[in-house]
Amino acid sequence: MSTKVISLNELRQHTTKENIWVLLNGKVYDVTKFIDEHPGGDEVILSEAGKDATEAFEDVGHSDEARALLPGFLVGEFEKGPNAKVYQSTAAAAAMENAVEQTSNAFYVVPLAALVAYFAWRFYS
Repeated sequence: MSTKVISLNELRQHTTKENIWVLLNGKVYDVTKFIDEHPGGDEVILSEAGKDATEAFEDVGHSDEARALLPGFLVGEFEKGPNAKVYQSTAAAAAMENAVEQTSNAFYVVPLAALVAYFAWRFYS
């Protein structure tokens, strides 16, 4: 049995809650039946609909149980070649990087400010 090859145009046609496909590690999955059961909510999957969700999937650190469900949702392999690349929009990538940077800075600034406030209180008390 040969594996179906999914084109970028075909992938991008499946972006609604009633018909949602995502690309993970070079394979296309139809996650329509799972969207209501997704522990992270349907918005998370819908935001990755019709594009490469590999980075988002791996960043969350899905369990072995979640990975075991994937073969049941497999539609086919994503097309290979120079025209098959799925790009994240520049604006979305910049927004994501900015949010991560701001959060990272808060992890340093907030504890440092608390430490300074504590020593100031001890000094003036």
